Amino acid sequence: MPDDLSNLLTDTLIRGLAGAQSYQRGFAYFSNGQVASLDESRGGVRAAVHGTQEYTVWLKIAGGELEYSCDCPVGDDGAFCKHCVATALAWRNRAPKPQRRPTPKEPTIDDAGKLLKAEDKETVVRMILEWAKDDDRLRERLILYAARRSGPEQAVAAAWRAFQKAVRVRDFIDYREASSWAHDVSEAIGTFEQLLHDGHAAALIPRCESALRSLVGAIESVDDSDGHFCTLRDDLEDIHLRACQQAKPDPEELAERLFGWELQGGFDVFANAAERYAKVLGTKGLNRFRQLAEVEWKKVPVRTSESGRVEFGRHYAITSMMESLARASGDVEQLVAVISRDLSSGYNYWRIAEAYQKANRHDQALEWAEKGLKAFPERTDPRLREFAAEEYHRRKRHEDAVQLLWTAFLEHPYLETYQTLKKHAAKAGSWPQWRERALAEIRRSIAQAKEKARGKPVPHWSSARADHSLLVEIFLFERKGDEAWREAGEGGCSASLWLQLAAAREQEHPEDAGPIYLEQAEATLAQVSNGRYEETVELLVKAAKVMKRMDRSAAFVRHLEALRAKYKIKRNFIKLVEKKRSSLYLA
Repeated sequence: MPDDLSNLLTDTLIRGLAGAQSYQRGFAYFSNGQVASLDESRGGVRAAVHGTQEYTVWLKIAGGELEYSCDCPVGDDGAFCKHCVATALAWRNRAPKPQRRPTPKEPTIDDAGKLLKAEDKETVVRMILEWAKDDDRLRERLILYAARRSGPEQAVAAAWRAFQKAVRVRDFIDYREASSWAHDVSEAIGTFEQLLHDGHAAALIPRCESALRSLVGAIESVDDSDGHFCTLRDDLEDIHLRACQQAKPDPEELAERLFGWELQGGFDVFANAAERYAKVLGTKGLNRFRQLAEVEWKKVPVRTSESGRVEFGRHYAITSMMESLARASGDVEQLVAVISRDLSSGYNYWRIAEAYQKANRHDQALEWAEKGLKAFPERTDPRLREFAAEEYHRRKRHEDAVQLLWTAFLEHPYLETYQTLKKHAAKAGSWPQWRERALAEIRRSIAQAKEKARGKPVPHWSSARADHSLLVEIFLFERKGDEAWREAGEGGCSASLWLQLAAAREQEHPEDAGPIYLEQAEATLAQVSNGRYEETVELLVKAAKVMKRMDRSAAFVRHLEALRAKYKIKRNFIKLVEKKRSSLYLA
């Protein structure tokens, strides 16, 4: 078997199965010694590969073809992942481990620390690297350990090299690989943290800025759907701020650099710097920051409700800086002066009203809220209406408050606006009347939508849906389960609401819940194309439990077997069903 597998695992086959990106990363794993163990087992090869965690890989020949599996997220989808590549290359290139030169005592990091007290540090560092030459990860740790004790220049340079190695993107990092990349970058940033504690703050300041520049450049080649960048950016900025607090760099030079970063406006790097760095910059630095900002601020046009928002986005960065300076000053009038430069939306009226409210100037707060409502009588910012309503309640003008939220409900008849209407009508003591009025309006809108549709589907985002989804949502919110069920039966509702109804009814009405779980499970199974079937199988598990309570487990199993036969091509679905077998095939 070993020879057969080695003959089958040609470089052409490995590259073809993996693709260029996975092959490159798998080759790096193999080259870095991340295949921790490699054993013949159960007619194949089993390996443990260290990535962001330890993953198990199996390779074997079946029917003359290569079979493979890995328990990493990519491998779970049936792909020949980078861990499979590393294992295949390790098996092809396996050889007896070289004998280490015998030494009286195996050197450790503690030994390195003792030796570094000697005067000839360069000789000691060379000795440490020689000890670690067969272990990349140990070598990197020892380099940093040695450098941290050799002086700030060597320490920061070593940490910088480690960061550059971690952040570098040679091709494109897809979603599944992004977490691993971010983990490596985060660990490299951790060395900056160590150096800050070691007292190397001054040397770290420019390195943190360079690291942010490298991070911004790299993230454009990463699928960052999970938002790793923001965490990494914030960690670097936090270290930079604390380094500035310790090292106390020239405040005017720092102000100029921070201004330049923020003006670029990319990825919110050093956003609100004047406010965050106010104590570090001091009067001198803040004055320089303001001087630079005011030159750009003069270029920003005044906008009103008649102006629209064309081109204003390019002024976002300088506007944010001026607001940051105003907040740092603590002067609410400065802040209002900045925000009021752009009154092209109800949002900024709300922000001004909120600023006055926080300063306990409620009359001015309501004045600006009412100005905003007058400037934008229709489809205004919902926060502006609710803000004004709260101020009306403060003045015992309860019906005025409710009328505002009724207008909002008519414009956007959703559960959220219904809930907001209820909150304010309850304060006014008139919710029962407003509730009946709201439900009547919803039924009128549904009837109108049905008439307009005449059998044509209405987009899911439309507020004028022809089904009874909104009524179902409202009755579920009000804990009126039977009314919600009746509305769904009479007029239909969305798939997510059917599942909520099933969950609400499965204890007392399992005969209602079981068919819903089965129907929704098959619907999701038919739609899934990314190999992730957890939701489908979880619905099947729920159906199995409900149908067992009705003594209908045999019917459920027949339905499940029919699904397995119909969707047998979906390998990951079949694998997950087998994994959950004990929860699905209930006696």
